[in-house]
Amino acid sequence: MPRVDQWLPATHRGDAIGDEAVRIRDVLRRSGRESEIYALDIDEEAEGDALPFSERRESDVVLFHFALPSPLTSAFAQSKAKRVLLYHNITPPEFFRGYDDELVRIAVHGRRELSSLAGASDLALGDSEFNRKELESFGFERTGVLPILVEFAPYRDTEPSPVLSRMLGDGRPNFLFVGRVFPNKRFEDLARLAFFYKKYVSEDFRFLLVGKAGRMERYQQSVQALADRWGLRSSEFCFTGHLSFEDLVACYRTADLFISMSEHEGFAVPLVESMLFEVPILAFAAGAVPDTLGEAGIQFHEKNYEELAEMAHLLSTEDDLRDRVVASGRRRLERFAPERVEAELLGFIEEVCA
Repeated sequence: MPRVDQWLPATHRGDAIGDEAVRIRDVLRRSGRESEIYALDIDEEAEGDALPFSERRESDVVLFHFALPSPLTSAFAQSKAKRVLLYHNITPPEFFRGYDDELVRIAVHGRRELSSLAGASDLALGDSEFNRKELESFGFERTGVLPILVEFAPYRDTEPSPVLSRMLGDGRPNFLFVGRVFPNKRFEDLARLAFFYKKYVSEDFRFLLVGKAGRMERYQQSVQALADRWGLRSSEFCFTGHLSFEDLVACYRTADLFISMSEHEGFAVPLVESMLFEVPILAFAAGAVPDTLGEAGIQFHEKNYEELAEMAHLLSTEDDLRDRVVASGRRRLERFAPERVEAELLGFIEEVCA
């Protein structure tokens, strides 16, 4: 069988791309193929997951995870192996303008590097139809869709943090969003929705915003300033920062509703996580959100905050509506069943080697 290796610029334990690379490697090994992960930067916790790129062996097939510019782009273009690009999306630079000039530069450069690989890939896979179409727009001819490989078992088997579960299980409606605190996620729109909910529906609620800000602290501070100006207390509009997996599970298990106002998503793993935990979803239909949700959840195309506040209330209080929305997520989850995505991965490997 052909040797299939993965390349990525950096691997960090808990990083979405690095974690998926480990899952893909395990699938390839179970199929009888030799497989390693090679990275330029490996943090201490991930040393057992990846090997230094300088120690790479000759591969029959290279899977290159692309989400930012790096020296791996030119190495991939020059590789004699069969070359498969796995595209995880690059957030458009306009979302970062006014907050971080370096991220603007990285996004612009990354998109330029991506276009340079259009003629240097045997196959280019987006993890959503939205990303696949973006690959086509950059000139890639042979494309496909390979959803992010999400293992269901850890979510279902992990015991939630008892402390956080007690705190969140106090009877107040919990409206959850999970994602890094970046401008494309539109946290200011979540704050605006919280304001309208408090003004027109009820003062008994909690918005839980799970994710780290990293170099976007200034953006988070600007959102918090808006929330303060609109009279939202920290107990009503709460940035949690990064959480342990047990704490994250507690958030999902106690959530009454997952709400997304994001205006750019390449896939949106938290939507799959919400469906796993049978949390109803209310989401702005932008980027890859319609691809990931399909017919699941309730999607909207205009941000009418009075109507959205009322819908959030109905989804958290009306059992019949909630059950129907949850059932739509349960059906959609079949698309992302690990065994199905694993079979698609191996099918693409066989296709490129044919």
